[in-house]
Amino acid sequence: MNLKRITAVVGAFTLITSLFIAGCGSNTTNNDKVWRVGTDATYAPFGFKEKNTGKLDGFDIDIITAIAKEEGAEVDIQNLNFDALLPALQSNTLDIAISDMTISEERAKSVDFSNPYYIAGSGLVVNTDNTNITSFKDLEGKRIGVSIGSTGAEIAGKIPNADVRQFNLIIDAFLELQNRGVDVVINDTPVNEFYVANKGRGIAKVVGEDYDAAPLGIAVKKGNTELLDKINSGLAKIKENGKYREIYKKWFGKEPPVEQ
Repeated sequence: MNLKRITAVVGAFTLITSLFIAGCGSNTTNNDKVWRVGTDATYAPFGFKEKNTGKLDGFDIDIITAIAKEEGAEVDIQNLNFDALLPALQSNTLDIAISDMTISEERAKSVDFSNPYYIAGSGLVVNTDNTNITSFKDLEGKRIGVSIGSTGAEIAGKIPNADVRQFNLIIDAFLELQNRGVDVVINDTPVNEFYVANKGRGIAKVVGEDYDAAPLGIAVKKGNTELLDKINSGLAKIKENGKYREIYKKWFGKEPPVEQ
């Protein structure tokens, strides 16, 4: 093989290698633009599985999808139990968690939260024939159903002599209420109202005033400021361009509250 032939072969090999490396770099860039999002799809209307297709849908799904679009990213949404979401962030299994999650001091010790995207109070659900429970003042000594790791669980833990029963899924708590295994379920009011208007129609009712309303946030791993900044940026954009209002009206049937 002469020198020219050797030079040509080496040049071709170098070009192929360069293209391969460039291609690998391109794939890495694309992967960086896919946000791994976790949600618990049992908190309708925030997140749920469509009955016929099994597709994830809901307010939270639409919100994080719209935010990602504004920031030039896509979302890969995974369905996990609520109490598994924060550990999944900490172990880098997820990038983001959005699931009707109240911003609390305790949770903020392990994850960072976005600016609030919804304000939700906690309320009570009882069977339609229950006349003994009309407010949080009536819960002492009662059997209370909550989902593990939820704000409802935190509230129930403060009620004197209560028999608190925790469930992996909030729908299981509602089912236990229907079966008379608990007297009341404590959960976020929008989820309660959706349940009573749909699967719980004629079976359960919402009673009492909301427990202290609190903001919901989108969680990321502690210290992931780059992603958090993108989420806050995207959230501000969809609030400004009207997309947030559109999504809010779609799922709650009313205008979003005016921000102070």
